[in-house]
Amino acid sequence: MAQNEKGDDKDNAGKEVNSYTKFSGVAFQMIAVIGVFAFAGYKIDQAGNHQTKWATAALSLVGVFISLYIVIRSVKS
Repeated sequence: MAQNEKGDDKDNAGKEVNSYTKFSGVAFQMIAVIGVFAFAGYKIDQAGNHQTKWATAALSLVGVFISLYIVIRSVKS
């Protein structure tokens, strides 16, 4: 019976490590999505020679919402 309990501990440790890597990956995805959208907005504002950086702000906000969707979807599964 002691052998089985040790096996369960290894399974739980493996699940914890797997969850850790999964959610650290989600953090990098969030950074990438927000960064890409902010960069696209910056380039649009730069090409349009805008005084107020509305495209950067709007696309950054869109990136935040998309990254939140990714987090919520990954937490559910």
